[in-house]
Amino acid sequence: MALITMKFGGTSVGSPEAIGSMTEIVRDALARGDQVIAVVSAMSGVTDQLIHSAQDAASGNKWGYLSIGQKLRDRHDEVINLLTKPGRNRDAVKTEVASLIAQHGELCQAVNVLGEVTPRIVDSIYAYGERLSARVIAAVLRDQGVDARAYDAGQFLITDEQYGSANPLWYETEAHVHERLLPQIANGVTPIITGFIGQTRDGHMTTLGRGGSDYSGAIFAAATAADELIIWTDVDGVMTTDPRLDSRARVLPYVSYQEVGELAFYGAKVLHPKTVQPIIGKNTVLRVRNTFNPSFEGTLIGDERRQVDTVVKAVTTVKDVSLLTVSGRGMIGVPGIAGRTFLAAARAGCNILMISQSSSEQSFCFVVVADCAHRVKHEIESELGTEMAHQDVDAVDVLDQVAIVTVVGAGMRGTPGIAGRVFSLMGDNRINVIAIAQGSSECSISFVIDQADLKHAVVTLHDLALETAPLASGD
Repeated sequence: MALITMKFGGTSVGSPEAIGSMTEIVRDALARGDQVIAVVSAMSGVTDQLIHSAQDAASGNKWGYLSIGQKLRDRHDEVINLLTKPGRNRDAVKTEVASLIAQHGELCQAVNVLGEVTPRIVDSIYAYGERLSARVIAAVLRDQGVDARAYDAGQFLITDEQYGSANPLWYETEAHVHERLLPQIANGVTPIITGFIGQTRDGHMTTLGRGGSDYSGAIFAAATAADELIIWTDVDGVMTTDPRLDSRARVLPYVSYQEVGELAFYGAKVLHPKTVQPIIGKNTVLRVRNTFNPSFEGTLIGDERRQVDTVVKAVTTVKDVSLLTVSGRGMIGVPGIAGRTFLAAARAGCNILMISQSSSEQSFCFVVVADCAHRVKHEIESELGTEMAHQDVDAVDVLDQVAIVTVVGAGMRGTPGIAGRVFSLMGDNRINVIAIAQGSSECSISFVIDQADLKHAVVTLHDLALETAPLASGD
């Protein structure tokens, strides 16, 4: 008997048909004698609607957030009506859904009166999607004979107060899991737990950031010492590239933790970047599988670097980013310029995706998401105002409409000629490389190009991931 944590994404619970497939997967595992913890996302599109409801409330659009609440109730009631039989179970979950929708309306009304929405209230509003889906899914499973119970993750997952991107407090979370969750599982309960959300020590709801349900799944897998964590999604596994950019994309049967971390950070949508952190060293098997093709084994993710027939495993991208360059001849030998620049970016609330610096120290550049680029520029100019006045720093320039391309593969380490091959391909195809970065792990090479060249670059580089033999030494 194995303990399996299953995380189901928004598309995996996004319709009555999808929920039917999801519950069948859970029942099949239980029939094999396994224990299951299901961590569920909101139904696809629901979180976006909740975001709009918070915006409507803050702007005074009462009709807007009430209309969204009614649509959410109708959508969840539809699943209940289609997938459960009339009776006490259906009535109870409909009452729960109605209560949650009413609470959502009351919270939006409070925001409407105040005319502003705080990060703490935002998290409470956004959490309703997972809270609704967990209750509906638990009711569907109960209707199918499973002793399933819905839990808000905050009953177990304790976080800090960094609303919008909260971090788990491990000691307290593990204590709560051992005291409150594991005994329920031992008694035959199949927990249906909300992904994405947690709770502070004071009982205030928090969220782990967009895509955080993957992270939630890993947290619960680690805290319960699960034998396996399966991320159920709408693709067959981790792919060699985005199939929307190159139809030749194929599923990778195995990737290492390090490789999948690079892929997740640099644009692959299959996993949240933090997913692997909690389970490293826990002997938990991690797989990515397709809810709609459950017979396919998907991608296995582990801590060893396996040799494969290709040195490059995958090509991934991040678009809609901007490149900021800080330059000045007076920067040479002046300590702290880069550090102060990155602190300014942090004050602007922006994550830095990639960094590149010239060896002369006359300039360095970094990439941020396009939406916050000019806010970061303003913060940097404010921070380095004295240096700019003395002309030690000449300018802070923003280049928009660029994209990051990342070539990933553990086999790149120690194989000569990879970088040369990558950039020769770019040159041969008249694609200008604007900036380059490679970590000391040599697991990936990232570079910036014009966004207009993105598809051409990916298709060209994807050939390296499809080659059937490794590059010869000295290429």
